[in-house]
Amino acid sequence: MSTAEAGRSPANPLDHDRVAAVFTAARAGDHRAFDELIGLLTPLLWNVARAQGLDRDRSGDVVQSAWLRLLGSLEEIRSPVALTSWLVTVTKRQAWRTLAQNRAELPVDERWFPVREDATPGPEHRVLTDDRRARLWEAVNRLPERCRRLLRIVAFVPRPDYDEVSAALGMKKGSIGPTRGRCLSRLRSLLADGDWA
Repeated sequence: MSTAEAGRSPANPLDHDRVAAVFTAARAGDHRAFDELIGLLTPLLWNVARAQGLDRDRSGDVVQSAWLRLLGSLEEIRSPVALTSWLVTVTKRQAWRTLAQNRAELPVDERWFPVREDATPGPEHRVLTDDRRARLWEAVNRLPERCRRLLRIVAFVPRPDYDEVSAALGMKKGSIGPTRGRCLSRLRSLLADGDWA
């Protein structure tokens, strides 16, 4: 246990008149008085910082910051009797700032925020898709007219009605399936010859 932790608790009354007298001497340049002031008030400030939820190390940093703030504000303290309240307020505010910074630095538990990959295809995917499409239709255009017409219907109509296909292409209904199979086989051969999978 440090001397700060072993010191007096915030419940112990301070001799405010003594604190005021020591502060007045410290402000006048008495270094021993300033050391005495630190000895009188550090246990209280330490407990104030710890009460805000800080650990030992951060409490020590906050108390040190409060004393540094006092050094920069010696002439601004109008009433030496109010010094203790001023230091307690400074310590609390610094502790709250430290807590806020620590919360901002805490790592996020990734289970709460799973990383989702962007489903939108990137430009390289679009380039490859456009290239495949262009090569596919180039191969389709090399097929005989009858195959081109049949495969366009099959490609763009999810479930073509064979009666309508027969009427549109002037083909017997029973020959549509076998013709489609032969056309797809030719298309595969053309694509294979072009080194395209």
